[in-house]
Amino acid sequence: MAKGGSEGASGLAVFARVVAAVALALLILVASGWDSWQTAQYVVLTKGREQGAVTLTACDASDECTGPFAPKGTATARDQVTVSLPVRHHVGDQVNVVMKPGTDTAIRSGPGGLLFAWVPFGGGLLLAAVVAAGGLRNTRIAWGLAAVGAALLGGAFLTLSG
Repeated sequence: MAKGGSEGASGLAVFARVVAAVALALLILVASGWDSWQTAQYVVLTKGREQGAVTLTACDASDECTGPFAPKGTATARDQVTVSLPVRHHVGDQVNVVMKPGTDTAIRSGPGGLLFAWVPFGGGLLLAAVVAAGGLRNTRIAWGLAAVGAALLGGAFLTLSG
């Protein structure tokens, strides 16, 4: 009788571990996806948004660059906007951007801007892969999550200067 009771307890422990791992992996993916969407929405849904280019006039150590905004179409020109860019951009570079509504904040557009916006989700995929490998003990899912996350981060890295 004791043997059957301990098997039930170990089965319950496995079930609890799997439920906890799935919940943690989903929490990581939802949180990182939401964080990425806060920036990516402006790059993905560009219809009706102000688009143009920023000529960089100053960049500081925190990857914040400023410069005048030259609009394309019906957008409004601005003397100075701020855009967060990777370190490979330099003063004098021209970067295509989408303006965040109601602010003087620009977000890099195009394929590079899209991949850069999804970097937090790429990190979340890598972290969820560790949870899937350890908590679920499912290496296929873990390798799949890790491959997609690494591809996303690698693509963002390769398009830093574009």
